[in-house]
Amino acid sequence: MDPVAARRDGTVVRVSGPLVEIEGVEGLSMLELVTLGPQRITAETVAIAGSKATLQAYEYTGGLKAGDVASATEDELSALMGPGLLGQVFDGLMRPLSSAPMWLTPERSGSADDPTVLAREWTFVPAAVCGKNVSPGEVLGTVPGAGSVEHRVLVPAGVSGEITWLAPEGKVHVLDPVAVVAGRKVALAEPTPIRQARPFLARHSDAVPLHTGQRVLDLVFPVARGAAATVPGGFGTGKTMMLQQIAKWSDADVIVYVGCGERGNEMADVLAGLSQLEDARTGGKLIERTVIIANTSNMPMMAREASIFTGIAVAEYYRDMGYDVVVIADSTSRWAEALREFANRNGDLPAEEGYPANLASELASFYERAGRVTTLGGNTASVTVIGAVSPAGGDMSEPVTTDSQRFVRSLWMLDKDLAYSRHYPAVSWTGSFARDADELGAWHAANGQPGWASRRARAVALLAEADRLDELAQIIGQASLPGHEQVLLLGGRLLRDGVLMQNALSPNDGFCSAEKGAALLDAVLDVVDTCQLLVERGVAAATIEAADFGPVLRAREDFGPSDDAAVRARTATVLDVLEALQ
Repeated sequence: MDPVAARRDGTVVRVSGPLVEIEGVEGLSMLELVTLGPQRITAETVAIAGSKATLQAYEYTGGLKAGDVASATEDELSALMGPGLLGQVFDGLMRPLSSAPMWLTPERSGSADDPTVLAREWTFVPAAVCGKNVSPGEVLGTVPGAGSVEHRVLVPAGVSGEITWLAPEGKVHVLDPVAVVAGRKVALAEPTPIRQARPFLARHSDAVPLHTGQRVLDLVFPVARGAAATVPGGFGTGKTMMLQQIAKWSDADVIVYVGCGERGNEMADVLAGLSQLEDARTGGKLIERTVIIANTSNMPMMAREASIFTGIAVAEYYRDMGYDVVVIADSTSRWAEALREFANRNGDLPAEEGYPANLASELASFYERAGRVTTLGGNTASVTVIGAVSPAGGDMSEPVTTDSQRFVRSLWMLDKDLAYSRHYPAVSWTGSFARDADELGAWHAANGQPGWASRRARAVALLAEADRLDELAQIIGQASLPGHEQVLLLGGRLLRDGVLMQNALSPNDGFCSAEKGAALLDAVLDVVDTCQLLVERGVAAATIEAADFGPVLRAREDFGPSDDAAVRARTATVLDVLEALQ
């Protein structure tokens, strides 16, 4: 045996669930992968003290015992980035599940070792020429048939110089070299450490909206491309459905959906929905521009901890190709529970509710990888991160919820009372916020929608005033309120039921274009203005209340997702009827 290799082997001295302690491995580094026992269970180094080290195992450790061999690998936890990601399902360690057997085994250490991945052939089409000097991020070639967005093979970070060899158009395997740049072989796919953010040239500070197709978000609590948002909500408030709607309808180029500790049937629903839904942008199926990372509740817990970083790494890979990517993590609470489980086994001093003291910094390391940037290749692209939070018992003061709010630009808090009254999406207009609303208003004004900011401000004010008056009306009765305040109560109801409520199962209402959303909101605001004028003319509030506002409420489902003209025509008809009231 090579004496150098012998020094890189040690022994297991303690096993406690996913926590494993080893000793005797010389030169071990933090985050270095170690294989354990005869099954070669994958574990990551998280602490080193002298000759001993603490590892977190990413597989079930049943059968592993003290005295088993621990072998250092000199590698970090990595994912193979190349063609074949879009339209597929992977576990938290980036191992393919689409072609996997029913029961995963520790021997399947990653996609770089999966025989199905290695055996598949792809067509490489060169886009550069030999003799050209290239820099990081430039396109060497493309791979047709790797999804509904063009797959681009780029010059890796840290590599620049002359192309001395470029593969001709033809079939290659994922680990085959397709170019030689300054003496460095560039393969079709390369392993990428998931905990290291991929480099870029510059981060943009301006705000550009991400259109989600959900009116309560796009009109009231918008999110910018490259920003981060969090969705806290108790059981039954519709988090998963709302995230699925964003995955289906947002105008991102690529979707990375991370099912972190959620139920397997929910992931099956996501996969089925994306596989069946036609993508209006490409004409294919939506799954063809989606990557699913599924680490469900019955899978190893510490692989759950890695899954969200795997998802971010995939998103950054497509961002570097020049695409806008949305990462949806459902849910970060299950990820935080994995951190708590490991910290408790390690004997770390617990902080609030037993979570580790570094919970906030761990959340920050996740959300900070969002951003709208200039890539190494000079393109403008983004990674938008949306993380769900599932607070136990619906307690919005628990640590994961409160810490997440510190690092995100948009908070979409789901309200159980709205959900129980079947108002979906159950986004609370009192507990939510959008920190980029002013900047996005400026973007809309510069892009042909000067009324966006004032429309949003009126909607927020109307909701707040209607809530205040509703509490007062419950004490003194609505009929005791002045006429103009009764109109505000009416306007609040029309806004909630005719604009903010949205039926995810309706072909007309599941998705809403920006133009139709603006038309629906304008309809309610115009009706409120007209009713206020009627009150000033002496028309009784009871007479106004007796009018038929059904056409306004039904407009969201009566007309197509982009049919703003029909909404505005109906609004004009309703206003004519109101004007005739005496």
